Amino acid sequence: MMKQKQRILGIVCVASAFLVAFGATFASLMLISKNTEDVKNAPVADEKPEEPEEDPVEKHKLSIIMVGDALIHEGIYASRKVAGGYDFKPLFTEVKPIIQQYDLAFYNQETILGGSEIGLSHYPRFNSPYEVGDAFLDMGFNIVSLANNHTLDRGRQAVTNSNNYWNSKANVMHNGSALTAEEKSSIDIREKNGIKYAMLSYTTTTNGITPYDENCVSAYSADGVKADIESVRDKVDLLMVAMHWGAEYETGVRPEQRQIAEYLAGLGVNIIIGSHPHVIEPAEYIGNTLVVYSTGNFVSAQFNDEQLSGLMMTAEIKFEKNNKTGKKKLSVDKPVARFVYTDKKAVSGVKYQVYPYEKLTTQIMPNFAQKYVELSARMKSLDSKIEVAPLYETAATSNSSTSSTK
Repeated sequence: MMKQKQRILGIVCVASAFLVAFGATFASLMLISKNTEDVKNAPVADEKPEEPEEDPVEKHKLSIIMVGDALIHEGIYASRKVAGGYDFKPLFTEVKPIIQQYDLAFYNQETILGGSEIGLSHYPRFNSPYEVGDAFLDMGFNIVSLANNHTLDRGRQAVTNSNNYWNSKANVMHNGSALTAEEKSSIDIREKNGIKYAMLSYTTTTNGITPYDENCVSAYSADGVKADIESVRDKVDLLMVAMHWGAEYETGVRPEQRQIAEYLAGLGVNIIIGSHPHVIEPAEYIGNTLVVYSTGNFVSAQFNDEQLSGLMMTAEIKFEKNNKTGKKKLSVDKPVARFVYTDKKAVSGVKYQVYPYEKLTTQIMPNFAQKYVELSARMKSLDSKIEVAPLYETAATSNSSTSSTK
């Protein structure tokens, strides 16, 4: 009997121990489950979403328009005389809205701005009033070439006056003539839309006039140009060179022009802008360099439709820089040619007004449609990548109507 009681007591003890152990284990499991749920539901205050990696490549764009000569004959400045001076702005009302669309706008100041105080003059030794420059600035031009065959027409005083005028215009880059060696060697570098740029200007002729010093006009020499380019090439992204070259009134490109263009392209020039022939010549790419051989006359009082027509060449400049590798890439894309015409007949009531071809009528220029076809073919004759803007349908319709009533 005693043994039986001891067995029952042992069983009860074991069962009690099992229940205690089971209860403790169950309680632990419940606590762990609760803690896990609490952790799941607890707000994560400091957790942040992963940010996408920043693109290391910077991309920038610039638009540019390049036009030809401001060739101011006596007829032009005589027609623009007003009380107290001259006003050339009415000549450009039709083209001003076009120029103002572009970040960079280039032209060649063919006739020196020596000012009225030394006496205005025309061919063969030109001198023009400062108000010509004022009108071009009003249109939106901000890059001016001063090196050409008429820079020395009126000597030291005109060069001094011209440089003083342009030096007083803070928003304009000019090159090709200077007052001192220090000024000549201090190449202007500017930045627009994240792209650093500079322009150099040279002439291959001074009409037989000997420069009175080395600064008054930038005469072309292979060694001099190379030194100038090497001094600035690594400091800018876009480098332009204005070249006064070629032969007057020739619509084709001479071998020496192409030789210089190839040389400049090899030195890393991105855009070459030609002048001097007073007529439009073709454009082409040499490697990645856009070469515009002659922009012709933007405004003049010359003789025929060929010389009264000028080029407006536009392009898009793209620049990429990899901030990780430091690699840079610049391209000059989408070259498009448009044409302008100076109306000597004052059809609108304003003599020497400059029109884009798409706004011409047969009253202003009877054969403008045929001339457009001729100039378009010429522009593309060396390179099919050069585009030509169309004559707009509205202009064609207007001109057809005008023609039918004559």
